[in-house]
Amino acid sequence: MWHQYRFQLKPRRRGFHLVTDEILAHCPAIREMRVGLMHVFIQHTSASLTLNENADPTVRSDFEAWFNRAVPEDEPYYQHTLEGSDDLPAHIKSSLLGNSLSLPITNGRPNLGTWQGIYLCEHREHGGARTLVVTLHGE
Repeated sequence: MWHQYRFQLKPRRRGFHLVTDEILAHCPAIREMRVGLMHVFIQHTSASLTLNENADPTVRSDFEAWFNRAVPEDEPYYQHTLEGSDDLPAHIKSSLLGNSLSLPITNGRPNLGTWQGIYLCEHREHGGARTLVVTLHGE
């Protein structure tokens, strides 16, 4: 059985945001699956997805601080700056983290570790609503 959903996440400020529950709310067929795979893809080049700590919010703020130091804005050698000083850094951060996740499905839910959750990694100050495509395959 295959299902595919395309939807937008609400706009968020720059940072790392837990979106697991928001994604699952848009994918009702997952509740019917005993075993399968869930593929989550973001259709943007200045935001990304990752899987990490879902309990302590300081992990998300530490991620934001680290990525901003690792990929600073306003470097004099950046050429791709037409949309602002966060433009090229957002693309670099997105490439480092990636645009998709593949997760196992067990008994109607993603089979995540105890402390794991899906992050929307918003790398722009004003990125807007982000579009995801979630593909489910299972029985």
